[in-house]
Amino acid sequence: MATETATLAAGCFWCVEAVYDDLAGVESVESGYIGGHVADPTYRQVCGGDTGHAEAIRIVFDNAVIGYADLLDIFFHVHDATQLNRQGNDVGTQYRSAIFPHDAGQESEARAAIARAQADSAQPIVTTIEPLATWYPAEDYHQEYFEREGSKNGYCMAIVAPKLRKFRKAYTDRLKDGVQAEA
Repeated sequence: MATETATLAAGCFWCVEAVYDDLAGVESVESGYIGGHVADPTYRQVCGGDTGHAEAIRIVFDNAVIGYADLLDIFFHVHDATQLNRQGNDVGTQYRSAIFPHDAGQESEARAAIARAQADSAQPIVTTIEPLATWYPAEDYHQEYFEREGSKNGYCMAIVAPKLRKFRKAYTDRLKDGVQAEA
């Protein structure tokens, strides 16, 4: 098995962590913060919008099962890459759409994925490609948040659950064994 790491920001990390957790070939998904100027930021600081960090996920995946380009195509499918510094009601640079390539190959694939997404969109894609920066894992209570708290949290039921259902329906053939096509 040859593993790689991908780092992506697509708004609230609870939403995208739940999606990538379901993908065959994904070994782990961690929520965290990247791209800012404050060392060891807290959730409260990042949510305040003054640290420059994005809420993001770090995905470790087996590239023999799922490729980086596939992860990027799913990234563009599960969030609105035409919204600048926001996803729905989550507003601020901490919710920006961004890709943080780990090497030149990933950067090239990111540019190609943006071009594919733009070809399918009437609106401009605003996703940025940003330099890989220090990764700060989010606090423990954010990890696997939807899995633990989703059915008890109104935001998760209104935002994450429909996104997860849409993803599972569209990518039935890419789901891990045991994951149902409908959430």
